[in-house]
Amino acid sequence: MKKLLFTASFFSFLIFNSQSINLEEFASGFNNPVEITNANDSRLFVVQQDGIIKIVQPNGSIVPTNYLNISSKILFDGGERGLLGLAFHPQYATNGYFFVYYNNSAGNIIVARYTVSSDPNIADPTTEKILLNIPKPFDNHNGGSIHFAPDGNLWVVTGDGGYGGDPYNNAQNKNSLLGKMLRIDVNSTGPYAIPAGNPFAAAGVAGADEIWSYGLRNAWKWSFDLTTGNVMIADVGQNQIEEINRMPITQSGINYGWRCYEGNSTYNNGGCAASGTMTFPVSVYDHSGGKCSVTGGYVYRGNLYPSLQGKYFFADYCSTQIGMLNPDNSITWTPAYTGNNFSTFGQDSQKELYVAAVNNGKIYKIKTSTLSTQENTALSPIRIYPNPASGKIFIDGLNNKKISAEIINAEGRRVLENAAVNNDSSIDISEIPSGVYYLLLKSGELKSYSQKIIIK
Repeated sequence: MKKLLFTASFFSFLIFNSQSINLEEFASGFNNPVEITNANDSRLFVVQQDGIIKIVQPNGSIVPTNYLNISSKILFDGGERGLLGLAFHPQYATNGYFFVYYNNSAGNIIVARYTVSSDPNIADPTTEKILLNIPKPFDNHNGGSIHFAPDGNLWVVTGDGGYGGDPYNNAQNKNSLLGKMLRIDVNSTGPYAIPAGNPFAAAGVAGADEIWSYGLRNAWKWSFDLTTGNVMIADVGQNQIEEINRMPITQSGINYGWRCYEGNSTYNNGGCAASGTMTFPVSVYDHSGGKCSVTGGYVYRGNLYPSLQGKYFFADYCSTQIGMLNPDNSITWTPAYTGNNFSTFGQDSQKELYVAAVNNGKIYKIKTSTLSTQENTALSPIRIYPNPASGKIFIDGLNNKKISAEIINAEGRRVLENAAVNNDSSIDISEIPSGVYYLLLKSGELKSYSQKIIIK
């Protein structure tokens, strides 16, 4: 359900400097890298938007021969279209199957299967088997990330079809495959089969059989966190708000709310279902500080850097910052890595993390100088009370009085901006009308936290 949840009152702010993130250049020379993945071996596979997939060896050297070149099949015009996704079949080592997501010459979304050749570093381009062919009304909002779930089914995320504001309401239309998370069985003799459990596949239930969840705008990268059994989806906002969603892999039929809501704020809810039937993101951020577009990543599950365990890594394309979503859903931002427009994250077979910059064609390995699992906290656990509140709202646990506060209403407008925290650790809300709001605490550019509050 799209619940306006009030999360627990206790949160911990983590200072970024307590676990400094280092980006170590791993490989370079790529043309618009938009995906990094592995085939459960020591190699990395880098997807270029121009239709070429390259292999990177463990030492960072690039195999001279392309793994796959389908540039003649795709439409890459320097915008959002092109070759966008790659996933290896769970039995790739024995069947040689892998799957790609691209825009064809007509701009349609294509999901297709290919087979590796007798040379493990070269795929056979003549083996294409098209599974999905989805027309699109505009050139932008193509989605493109694909992954296999533990049950062997392929999950595919599509954009809402483009332009702005989803003018055809594709994301909310359960008969359209645009603006959706699709779930298909690729192990059938036909193009694909519909897996048991897809929410609209039962007789008499309205909606396309392929749909697993809906209400997405342009989810630019998503991933599974199999340790917790969740799917992590980063959905690019329209004008003001970027969002991160986290839901159990087993939960189907979720409506993530677009175009009715942008993040947690009303966007265009004409003809929309009740908000209680939708699912809000677990974390959002606005476009302050030059931010504009979220790039989704992974929850760190590697072994080299225990202090990063359980943190979800993502980035903002414009601000060139990397963000960490902490277990309490607060966001910690790095300083800007100027000159790096981060387009994708990736994992190797050991679940160590990499990030690519589309503008300079470089891939970096994410490291940290802090190997300890102990965290230093700049602020003790925070409690925001009362909730609901009137007159004043209090924040316990602030060691840093330089924190500023903003309050944003349900339409995304700021009703209180850069408010100082008083000496009694309160914020004056006496002039704000009753309703549902977001309280956003900021401590410089690197740390922020938002919590939903009720003013009565």
